[in-house]
Amino acid sequence: MLRRTWVAAMVLALAAAYVQVSARAEVPMKASLDAVPMTVGGWSGAAAGELSEDTLAVLGADSYIERVYTSDRAGVPVGLFVGFYGRQRQGDTIHSPLNCLPGTGWTTLAHAKVTVPVGSSPIEVNRLLVGKGYQRYEVLYWYESRGRAVASEYTNKMLLVADAIRFNRSDGAIVRVMAPVGRSAERAERATTDFVQAIYPSLREHLPALPN
Repeated sequence: MLRRTWVAAMVLALAAAYVQVSARAEVPMKASLDAVPMTVGGWSGAAAGELSEDTLAVLGADSYIERVYTSDRAGVPVGLFVGFYGRQRQGDTIHSPLNCLPGTGWTTLAHAKVTVPVGSSPIEVNRLLVGKGYQRYEVLYWYESRGRAVASEYTNKMLLVADAIRFNRSDGAIVRVMAPVGRSAERAERATTDFVQAIYPSLREHLPALPN
Protein backbone atom coordinates (compact mmCIF):
# COMPACT_ATOMS: atom_id res chain seq x y z
CA MET A 1 0.00 0.00 0.00
CA LEU A 2 2.81 2.40 0.90
CA ARG A 3 4.58 1.61 -2.37
CA ARG A 4 1.43 2.33 -4.38
CA THR A 5 0.95 5.64 -2.58
CA TRP A 6 4.58 6.59 -3.27
CA VAL A 7 4.25 5.69 -6.97
CA ALA A 8 1.03 7.69 -7.26
CA ALA A 9 2.68 10.71 -5.64
CA MET A 10 5.62 10.45 -8.05
CA VAL A 11 3.27 10.26 -11.03
CA LEU A 12 1.46 13.40 -9.93
CA ALA A 13 4.74 15.24 -9.33
CA LEU A 14 6.05 14.28 -12.77
CA ALA A 15 2.75 15.31 -14.34
CA ALA A 16 2.97 18.75 -12.76
CA ALA A 17 6.56 19.16 -13.92
CA TYR A 18 5.85 18.08 -17.50
CA VAL A 19 2.82 20.31 -17.82
CA GLN A 20 4.69 23.28 -16.38
CA VAL A 21 7.42 22.91 -18.98
CA SER A 22 5.48 21.66 -22.00
CA ALA A 23 2.11 23.38 -22.20
CA ARG A 24 2.40 27.11 -22.78
CA ALA A 25 -0.77 27.80 -24.80
CA GLU A 26 -3.91 29.04 -23.06
CA VAL A 27 -6.97 27.59 -24.77
CA PRO A 28 -10.29 29.47 -24.83
CA MET A 29 -13.68 27.82 -24.45
CA LYS A 30 -15.86 27.20 -27.48
CA ALA A 31 -18.49 29.42 -25.84
CA SER A 32 -18.80 31.15 -22.47
CA LEU A 33 -19.97 29.01 -19.56
CA ASP A 34 -22.55 31.71 -18.90
CA ALA A 35 -24.22 30.55 -22.12
CA VAL A 36 -24.83 27.04 -20.75
CA PRO A 37 -28.66 26.77 -20.91
CA MET A 38 -30.70 27.71 -17.87
CA THR A 39 -33.48 25.44 -19.12
CA VAL A 40 -32.62 21.94 -20.33
CA GLY A 41 -34.44 18.61 -20.35
CA GLY A 42 -37.20 19.73 -17.98
CA TRP A 43 -34.73 21.39 -15.59
CA SER A 44 -34.80 25.14 -14.83
CA GLY A 45 -31.72 26.86 -13.42
CA ALA A 46 -30.87 29.93 -11.39
CA ALA A 47 -27.56 31.44 -10.35
CA ALA A 48 -26.35 30.26 -6.95
CA GLY A 49 -24.40 33.44 -6.20
CA GLU A 50 -20.77 34.40 -6.66
CA LEU A 51 -17.85 32.77 -4.88
CA SER A 52 -15.81 34.85 -2.45
CA GLU A 53 -12.48 36.34 -3.53
CA ASP A 54 -10.64 33.99 -1.16
CA THR A 55 -12.38 30.96 -2.65
CA LEU A 56 -11.66 32.16 -6.20
CA ALA A 57 -7.99 32.63 -5.33
CA VAL A 58 -7.75 29.04 -4.11
CA LEU A 59 -9.82 27.71 -7.02
CA GLY A 60 -7.61 29.38 -9.63
CA ALA A 61 -10.10 28.76 -12.47
CA ASP A 62 -10.30 31.05 -15.48
CA SER A 63 -14.08 30.76 -15.61
CA TYR A 64 -16.81 29.07 -13.61
CA ILE A 65 -20.55 28.76 -13.14
CA GLU A 66 -22.45 27.73 -10.03
CA ARG A 67 -26.18 27.19 -10.35
CA VAL A 68 -29.15 25.42 -8.81
CA TYR A 69 -31.53 23.54 -11.12
CA THR A 70 -35.01 22.28 -10.25
CA SER A 71 -37.42 19.89 -11.95
CA ASP A 72 -40.99 18.99 -11.06
CA ARG A 73 -40.32 15.29 -11.55
CA ALA A 74 -37.08 15.23 -9.52
CA GLY A 75 -38.46 16.49 -6.23
CA VAL A 76 -35.05 17.81 -5.08
CA PRO A 77 -32.85 20.69 -6.30
CA VAL A 78 -29.56 19.87 -8.02
CA GLY A 79 -26.48 22.05 -7.78
CA LEU A 80 -24.13 22.43 -10.76
CA PHE A 81 -20.55 23.69 -10.55
CA VAL A 82 -18.22 23.87 -13.55
CA GLY A 83 -14.69 25.27 -13.28
CA PHE A 84 -12.65 25.78 -16.47
CA TYR A 85 -8.88 26.21 -16.76
CA GLY A 86 -7.51 27.50 -20.08
CA ARG A 87 -4.05 26.41 -19.04
CA GLN A 88 -3.13 24.40 -15.97
CA ARG A 89 0.14 25.26 -14.30
CA GLN A 90 1.73 25.05 -10.89
CA GLY A 91 -0.69 26.58 -8.40
CA ASP A 92 -3.57 26.76 -10.89
CA THR A 93 -4.67 23.19 -11.43
CA ILE A 94 -7.96 21.39 -10.96
CA HIS A 95 -8.63 20.46 -7.33
CA SER A 96 -10.20 17.10 -6.56
CA PRO A 97 -13.43 17.26 -4.50
CA LEU A 98 -11.96 14.42 -2.44
CA ASN A 99 -9.46 16.98 -1.16
CA CYS A 100 -11.60 20.12 -1.22
CA LEU A 101 -14.77 18.88 0.47
CA PRO A 102 -13.03 17.71 3.68
CA GLY A 103 -11.38 21.12 3.85
CA THR A 104 -14.81 22.74 4.12
CA GLY A 105 -16.07 20.37 6.80
CA TRP A 106 -17.62 17.60 4.67
CA THR A 107 -16.86 13.94 5.33
CA THR A 108 -16.85 11.39 2.51
CA LEU A 109 -19.12 8.55 3.63
CA ALA A 110 -19.04 6.52 0.40
CA HIS A 111 -17.16 6.69 -2.90
CA ALA A 112 -17.61 4.66 -6.07
CA LYS A 113 -17.24 5.03 -9.81
CA VAL A 114 -20.46 4.64 -11.79
CA THR A 115 -21.46 4.78 -15.44
CA VAL A 116 -24.06 7.31 -16.57
CA PRO A 117 -25.77 6.64 -19.92
CA VAL A 118 -25.45 9.75 -22.09
CA GLY A 119 -26.84 9.11 -25.54
CA SER A 120 -24.81 6.43 -27.29
CA SER A 121 -21.63 7.18 -25.28
CA PRO A 122 -21.90 6.47 -21.54
CA ILE A 123 -19.49 8.31 -19.25
CA GLU A 124 -17.80 7.16 -16.06
CA VAL A 125 -18.08 9.53 -13.08
CA ASN A 126 -17.35 9.53 -9.36
CA ARG A 127 -20.30 9.15 -7.02
CA LEU A 128 -19.84 10.39 -3.45
CA LEU A 129 -22.06 10.43 -0.42
CA VAL A 130 -20.87 13.27 1.81
CA GLY A 131 -22.03 14.44 5.20
CA LYS A 132 -21.70 17.41 7.53
CA GLY A 133 -23.61 17.16 10.78
CA TYR A 134 -27.10 15.99 9.85
CA GLN A 135 -26.73 16.99 6.21
CA ARG A 136 -26.19 14.38 3.50
CA TYR A 137 -25.52 15.08 -0.17
CA GLU A 138 -25.22 12.89 -3.24
CA VAL A 139 -22.35 14.13 -5.43
CA LEU A 140 -21.35 13.23 -8.98
CA TYR A 141 -18.13 14.67 -10.37
CA TRP A 142 -15.71 14.12 -13.21
CA TYR A 143 -12.98 15.84 -15.18
CA GLU A 144 -13.52 17.16 -18.71
CA SER A 145 -10.16 16.35 -20.26
CA ARG A 146 -10.13 18.08 -23.67
CA GLY A 147 -13.18 16.28 -25.01
CA ARG A 148 -13.07 13.28 -22.67
CA ALA A 149 -15.06 12.61 -19.52
CA VAL A 150 -12.63 11.12 -16.97
CA ALA A 151 -13.43 9.88 -13.47
CA SER A 152 -9.93 8.91 -12.30
CA GLU A 153 -7.70 11.71 -11.04
CA TYR A 154 -4.59 9.75 -12.02
CA THR A 155 -5.85 8.99 -15.53
CA ASN A 156 -6.70 12.66 -15.91
CA LYS A 157 -3.15 13.63 -14.87
CA MET A 158 -1.56 11.18 -17.28
CA LEU A 159 -3.72 12.42 -20.16
CA LEU A 160 -2.71 15.93 -19.19
CA VAL A 161 0.97 15.03 -19.55
CA ALA A 162 0.43 13.32 -22.90
CA ASP A 163 -1.63 16.18 -24.33
CA ALA A 164 0.81 18.81 -23.05
CA ILE A 165 3.66 17.10 -24.88
CA ARG A 166 1.80 16.23 -28.07
CA PHE A 167 -0.62 19.14 -28.49
CA ASN A 168 0.78 21.87 -26.19
CA ARG A 169 -2.56 21.69 -24.36
CA SER A 170 -3.25 21.66 -20.62
CA ASP A 171 -6.78 23.08 -20.57
CA GLY A 172 -9.45 21.21 -18.66
CA ALA A 173 -12.50 21.47 -16.47
CA ILE A 174 -14.16 19.88 -13.49
CA VAL A 175 -17.89 19.27 -13.31
CA ARG A 176 -19.69 18.65 -10.00
CA VAL A 177 -23.37 17.87 -9.55
CA MET A 178 -24.92 17.46 -6.11
CA ALA A 179 -28.33 16.99 -4.50
CA PRO A 180 -29.52 16.80 -0.88
CA VAL A 181 -30.37 13.29 0.26
CA GLY A 182 -33.09 14.21 2.74
CA ARG A 183 -35.21 11.12 3.44
CA SER A 184 -34.41 9.33 0.17
CA ALA A 185 -30.91 8.54 -1.11
CA GLU A 186 -32.49 6.82 -4.11
CA ARG A 187 -34.33 10.01 -5.10
CA ALA A 188 -31.10 12.03 -4.89
CA GLU A 189 -29.31 9.44 -7.03
CA ARG A 190 -32.05 9.56 -9.66
CA ALA A 191 -32.04 13.36 -9.69
CA THR A 192 -28.27 13.74 -10.12
CA THR A 193 -28.16 11.05 -12.81
CA ASP A 194 -31.11 12.53 -14.71
CA PHE A 195 -29.57 16.00 -14.57
CA VAL A 196 -26.19 14.82 -15.86
CA GLN A 197 -27.92 13.13 -18.77
CA ALA A 198 -29.75 16.39 -19.54
CA ILE A 199 -26.86 18.86 -19.18
CA TYR A 200 -23.88 16.91 -20.51
CA PRO A 201 -24.44 17.48 -24.26
CA SER A 202 -24.64 21.24 -23.62
CA LEU A 203 -21.42 21.25 -21.60
CA ARG A 204 -19.59 19.52 -24.45
CA GLU A 205 -20.69 22.34 -26.76
CA HIS A 206 -18.93 24.89 -24.55
CA LEU A 207 -15.72 23.14 -23.44
CA PRO A 208 -12.80 22.72 -25.89
CA ALA A 209 -11.73 19.34 -27.21
CA LEU A 210 -8.69 17.99 -29.01
CA PRO A 211 -8.75 18.10 -32.83
CA ASN A 212 -10.21 15.03 -34.52
